[in-house]
Amino acid sequence: MTLALAVLAASVGTYAWADEKLDRTVNLGALPDQPPPGKGTTYLIAGSDDRQNLTPQQQKELHTGSDDEGPYGNSDSMMLLHIGSDGDTLVSLPRDSYVTIPAFSGADGVRHPATTNKLNAAFSLGGGQLLAETVEYNTGIHVDHYAEIGFGGFVGLVDALGGVTLCLDRPIVDQASGADFKAGCQKLDGRQSLELVRERHQEAGQDLSRMANQQKFLAAIAHQAETPSTLLNPIRLYSALDAGIGTLRVDKNTTPYDLARMFLGLKGISSGGGHELTVPIADANYSTPNAGDAVLWNMTRAKALFRELQNDQPITIGNNDANSDLSGG
Repeated sequence: MTLALAVLAASVGTYAWADEKLDRTVNLGALPDQPPPGKGTTYLIAGSDDRQNLTPQQQKELHTGSDDEGPYGNSDSMMLLHIGSDGDTLVSLPRDSYVTIPAFSGADGVRHPATTNKLNAAFSLGGGQLLAETVEYNTGIHVDHYAEIGFGGFVGLVDALGGVTLCLDRPIVDQASGADFKAGCQKLDGRQSLELVRERHQEAGQDLSRMANQQKFLAAIAHQAETPSTLLNPIRLYSALDAGIGTLRVDKNTTPYDLARMFLGLKGISSGGGHELTVPIADANYSTPNAGDAVLWNMTRAKALFRELQNDQPITIGNNDANSDLSGG
């Protein structure tokens, strides 16, 4: 959807069609105590457990499991994409990060006090709205745009693109997600792609390893969307746009142009034109009093990274030194 969306945006009719299809459910302007807008543009990207486009049989075949963990389901991935002057930066936020969730009103109207819990709990309890507020609260970064894609979106978009090619450093086998892949480069369909991005039981890193696969997956989508087999095939092109846009949830101010910039940023990062890292971590298996084992950020390094992103400064922290305090996993 990268260059394809940018090119099609030149057509007034196509742009209006895409703009009309966007599901704008998150109101970033209504978030309390927002950090001031920073330089550059920052996207909060979430992959959710939303199954509304999947039949019960598809859910079974795709090993999606239960979606009853809160009124909004789960978020399988959370990333901050900053498009700035020092090259673009993609920062993965582990869903098991132990953070402060600000006070909020639940779906039942009951007011809940601020608490510490896993980052994914913010999404489960309050959807994209509370997730965005929680990310801003814990990072100090102003979120300019929000984009969320559900299970049905992962499957439908990849199939509409005719599959994506991913290169794996090692074999991956995970009975829970259904993943069973050999090492090396291979073309995956929608079902296989979902199995890959949900895999987390094979390695000690679990969620950290899964985030690396998710980053590869998003980059693969961006690359496939710009291939001649997509751009020069009207049926595939419109099918991909329909599948991609139709399953996205975004904030009220996001346009198709903003989404094009987002995917171009992802593509550029995967091509070596930016930075790709995980938030600095002090303990990947931190024992909490209320949420089991969680991921504890290295706040000294994390704050330095967040400050650089908010101020659109050169990134001085990379994966090697960001998580150098980890022992095991």
